[in-house]
Amino acid sequence: MKVDIEKFGRIAVITIDRPPVNALSQALRKLIEARLDEAAGDDAVKGAVLACAGRTFVAGADIEELGEVRPPTLHAVIDKLEALGKPSVAALHGTALGGGLELALGCTFRVASRDARLGLPEVKLGLLPGAGGTVRTTYLIGAEATLKLAGSGNMMGAETAQGIGLVDAVFDNDLVANAIRFLSDRIDADDIPPPVSRRREAMPACDPQALDKLTAELCRTARSSAPELAAQSVRNALTLSFEDAMAEERRLFETATQCDRFGALRHLFFAERAAAKPSGDVAEAEPRAVQTVAVIGAGTMGSGIAMAFANSGFDVIVRETDEAALTRGMERIADTYDRSVKRGSLSAEEAGKRKARIAGTVAIADLASVDLIIEAAFEDMAVKKTIFAELDAVARQGAILATNTSYLDVNEIALSTTRPSDVLGLHFFSPANVMTLLEIVRGAETAPEVMATALKLARRLGKQPVVVGVCHGFVGNRMLQARNAALSQLLLEGARPDQIDAAFRAFGWPMGPCQMQDLAGLDIGWRNRKALGETDALPDRLCELGRFGQKADKGWYLYEDSRKPQPDPEVDAIIAEIAEKSGIARRVVTDAEIIERTHGPMIEEGRRILDEGIAARSSDIDVVWAHGYGFPRDLGGPMYWDDHLRESAQEKKKV
Repeated sequence: MKVDIEKFGRIAVITIDRPPVNALSQALRKLIEARLDEAAGDDAVKGAVLACAGRTFVAGADIEELGEVRPPTLHAVIDKLEALGKPSVAALHGTALGGGLELALGCTFRVASRDARLGLPEVKLGLLPGAGGTVRTTYLIGAEATLKLAGSGNMMGAETAQGIGLVDAVFDNDLVANAIRFLSDRIDADDIPPPVSRRREAMPACDPQALDKLTAELCRTARSSAPELAAQSVRNALTLSFEDAMAEERRLFETATQCDRFGALRHLFFAERAAAKPSGDVAEAEPRAVQTVAVIGAGTMGSGIAMAFANSGFDVIVRETDEAALTRGMERIADTYDRSVKRGSLSAEEAGKRKARIAGTVAIADLASVDLIIEAAFEDMAVKKTIFAELDAVARQGAILATNTSYLDVNEIALSTTRPSDVLGLHFFSPANVMTLLEIVRGAETAPEVMATALKLARRLGKQPVVVGVCHGFVGNRMLQARNAALSQLLLEGARPDQIDAAFRAFGWPMGPCQMQDLAGLDIGWRNRKALGETDALPDRLCELGRFGQKADKGWYLYEDSRKPQPDPEVDAIIAEIAEKSGIARRVVTDAEIIERTHGPMIEEGRRILDEGIAARSSDIDVVWAHGYGFPRDLGGPMYWDDHLRESAQEKKKV
C-alpha cells in the first residue's frame, strides 16, 4: 500500500495504490492526508490530480471498518482536499463507489475514462453515504438525481454521469495525462468554480412530491426501508446549511450502523460473495469455454432462460418439438423485448441485437455443436430422461448438459446419459430473464470444471449463484413446501387467504403465499402432488374446479378485469364445507400464529438441509431465500432471522 506524489510541471499527481480495489482503510487515509499536506505546502504546485493505480479508482470504504471511528476519518480527508487552496481534479477509472465517489466530490472537478462507473451502494447495506455523498451530490446534480443514485445503490456510466453534471469530462485514453491537461486549461482560463460544498445556491430545483414518490418506488424495489435514509438526507441538503446537513447525514449513518437492518444486510453482503466463490475442488478447476447455448423448450421458463443468455451476449438456439410451439415461444420472446422498448427500459437497437442472438429450431441435430444445453421441459421424470438420452446422442464431447428441474433427482436424469460428469442442474427462477437467483445443483458425478463453468456463467448472466446438493426441491422449493404445509390447516381452522397474505406482508414479504400460488398457478403444486401420490383436500378442490389462479381469473382469489386479487365468497364456502366434513371447529387464528406455523417449519427444514449437506452454509440458504423468494432483506434471510432476530422480535411484541 502506498500513495505517491509526482509533479508534472505545476500539477501534482497524487496516486493511490492499495490493491486490489484501493479501499479507503485508516492507513490509506493517513497516507492521502500526508500527500495533500505536501501538495498544499509546495508553492510550485498550482493544482492537483487525484488518481489511482491498478484496475479501478477507489471502489469504496473498507467494509471491515464500517461503524467504527478511526482517525483520520474520510470526512477529514475530504475537508482537507476541499481546503487545499488549489484546484483539484479526480481522475476516475474502473469504479468510483461509495467513499471513493465521496472522495472525488471533495475535488473541484471530476473526469473519467469512458468505461468508468460511479455509484453510492451503501443502501445495499442498509446505510446511506456518510461523508457527503448525499449532501455534496445534491448540490451538484440535484435532489432527484442524487436519490436515484444513493437510494438504488446502482452504478451509472461515465457518459450518463457527465450528462447530469456529476462528471466534467470523459476521455477514451490517457486519463491522467488528459486530467492534467484539463486542469491546466481551467487554471489558464481562470475558470475555477468554488468547492462543491459551496455550490448550494446553484443546485437544481426539486419537486418535493416527486421526491416522495421516488422514495416509495425505491423502497419497493429494494424490499427495504433503507432508501428512506438517503431521502431524508437529501431533504436535509435542500433545507439546512451545509454544515448542519453534513452533521445530520453523519448522525443518520451512525444510527443506521447500530440497527438490526445493518447487521442483516451486511450478513447478506458477505453471504452473496461467499455463495458465488468457487470452493474445494471447484476452486482449482478450469472453467470450460461457453458461447453457444441451446434451450430445450420455448415455454415461459425456456423463453426466459433464452433471453437471460441473449441479454448477456450469448448465441442461443431454442428447440421445440413442433413448429407451432416454436412460433409461440419466439413470439413470446419478441413480445417481451417489444414491451421493454415501449417502457423505455431498452433501446430499439439493443432489443434488435438481443432478438438476433436467438434462433429457433425443431431439429435436435441443430444442437450438435453448442457448448451448453439447458432442458426446460415439464416436471416429469420420464420426459426429462428421454430428452437427456436424445441430447447424449447428438451433443458434442465436452458440452455441458443442464436440467432446469425444480424438484426432480438430477442424479437420475444424469444416468440417462453416458456422460453424467457433464450433467448438472441449473435451476432458474421465473421469469428467468428477471429473477437473480440461480441454484446450481451438483450431482454425484458432476465434474469440478462443470461446476466452475456454471459459477462463471452465473457472473456473466448477472445471476446470484448458490451451489446446492441433490434432494427433492433442493434448498428453496424444499423449504417452501415446509413453509406452506400448514396453509390448508390454518385456513380450515379459521384463517382467511387475505389474512394470511396480510400477515406475510406485515412481516416484510412482498406478497403472501396465497397470492403467490395464484400468480405461479395452483395447478403446478397439484401436478406435483399427484406425481408423488399425495393429496391436499383444499387446494386440490380448487384445482378440480378449474381455479388455477390468475391465468384462470380465479384461484384463492377472484381476478375480475385486473390482476388485483379480490376475496371470493365461493372460496370461503369451500373452506367452510371441507372444515365441517373434516370435523374441524373453526376459531380465531392470530397473525402471530400464522407466522409461527409457517416460518417455524421452514427453518426446521433449513436445519435438516444443513445437516444433510445439501447446502454448504447457513448463509447460502439465506441467499436463496432473499434472491429467489422475496424474504425481507432487512431480516437477513430465514436462518439469520432465526439466529439473530426472531427472539428479540417476539420479546418486543410482548412489551
